[in-house]
Amino acid sequence: MDIGNAALIVIDVQNGFVNHHSRHAVPTITRLVTQWTAAGRPVIFTRYFNYRNSPYERFFQWRRLTDSPETDIVPELVVAAAHAHAVIDKTGYTLLTPEADELIRRAGWTDLVFCGIATESCVLKSAADAFEHGLAPWIITDACASDAGPDVHDAGLIVARRMIGLGQLVTVGNVSSQLASYVEDSVVE
Repeated sequence: MDIGNAALIVIDVQNGFVNHHSRHAVPTITRLVTQWTAAGRPVIFTRYFNYRNSPYERFFQWRRLTDSPETDIVPELVVAAAHAHAVIDKTGYTLLTPEADELIRRAGWTDLVFCGIATESCVLKSAADAFEHGLAPWIITDACASDAGPDVHDAGLIVARRMIGLGQLVTVGNVSSQLASYVEDSVVE
């Protein structure tokens, strides 16, 4: 992971996706965002918005996350999101909207480090799309969760191993060590 050319992507940590299955990831993500920001690296938040007659409504009969407070970033991350490099609003699974593509291109980031909700859908799709765009995707396995439960989270990680490579799945400990080394190297220079 090239921390100096990386952005932390916090996927859809919104009130409507946080439940008894996914709530445990919020404190971990909050600490990670704090560490990443303290290292002077950019953080991007995404927010999903559903809409009338969306594919989610038509094919799943799923009508949630259309309005506040469900669409709001969780309270623990509101301040961090307000100070983030960007907040990308989306109506589909992936981070890689035209706005995000342009942002990543202009910034010159080569590595996208993903955490958030839900592992098997928005995190996985964003990481797979980054892979197909020639970027290095990283999924922080213990800073992700599924609102559908731990078995679905685990299934998402199995698919991620097949789609982006086993070596692209890391832990908060791995990332924290790399951030610490990056900060130490930056101070020495």
